[in-house]
Amino acid sequence: MLLKKLYTYRFELFFYSLIVILFGSLIFPKHVLNTVIMPLLFVLNIASGLVIFKKRKKQTWVVVIMLILVSLVFLYRLISKTDERILDYIRFFVYFGFYALVSVEIISQVWNSKRVNKTVIYGLMSGYISLGLIGFFIFNCIEMIQPGSFNGLIESGMTTTNIDDLMYYSYITLMTIGYGDITPITDVAQKASIFLAMIGQFYLVIVTAVVIEKYIKHSQKE
Repeated sequence: MLLKKLYTYRFELFFYSLIVILFGSLIFPKHVLNTVIMPLLFVLNIASGLVIFKKRKKQTWVVVIMLILVSLVFLYRLISKTDERILDYIRFFVYFGFYALVSVEIISQVWNSKRVNKTVIYGLMSGYISLGLIGFFIFNCIEMIQPGSFNGLIESGMTTTNIDDLMYYSYITLMTIGYGDITPITDVAQKASIFLAMIGQFYLVIVTAVVIEKYIKHSQKE
């Protein structure tokens, strides 16, 4: 019964948890944010994503497994306070898989919606923000595997210092603003940047256009 009620507000819950992830650095100290608050927020965001998959049993179980994995990694890092690189790899690849999966599901639900209401608008915004997070984790994985792939980061490799920088770079690339303060150097980083920029434009031109078209049609009928 509770899950059914939450499903009505699935995109709202997911959207606001994404907003806290994006702008949490304005509230919390950076070190505490990156080591404790941010991992916890991602766990909560994946938990809120479970509601989105309520009508898809197979995907729900996949997300449950992802939630268990990142929760165990978070608790282990919190208790042991060790910096093991393998845990970073596990966590970031799980994040990438989750946001890829949830983005497809959100876009599918928004695309197939018969009427455009507040829930659909929240879904549209959540999908776009999720694409930026996909880019963020792709860039992080590239930087972990090949440190120095991006010019303009304060430190090379996967450090708490450049997490915010790569988050910023991901959304600047997604929106095709391109200030030039952070630039991709390696071939993989450059191709990943092109891919994210293209996906962002496809989303705005195709998905957003379809939602607007549905809204106009329903408004004319009413």
